[in-house]
Amino acid sequence: MEKDNYCWRDKLILVVEDDEISYRLIEGILFNTEAKIIWAKDGKEAVDLCKVNRNIDIVLMDIKLPVLNGYVATEQIKQIREELPVIAQTAYTVDVQKDIIMNSGCNDYIAKPYTPENMLNIISKYIN
Repeated sequence: MEKDNYCWRDKLILVVEDDEISYRLIEGILFNTEAKIIWAKDGKEAVDLCKVNRNIDIVLMDIKLPVLNGYVATEQIKQIREELPVIAQTAYTVDVQKDIIMNSGCNDYIAKPYTPENMLNIISKYIN
């Protein structure tokens, strides 16, 4: 897909990431899409945001997080909004870890390190 095809100005993306540098990287990748971005720094904050903000279109969920890890946060988010796509971001790529990610309710995952194109392509599978 061409970069011009990633126009998400009417979309709201929740980025769940405790590391500011990683968050800024994602923010930079999403900049040209014109999507609105909100940032949760831990799993509990992500769950709380999903409870009060029904406009969130997709969640990019880090797995290794303080307070609530990404697995637990995803399970709780899916109890609130089953249809909300959750994409795990993880450095874990072994098959056992992939199974745990998918069993927690994630719709997909992006293995770190990822390229901007990879991230945009995966997100585009779930939002238009």
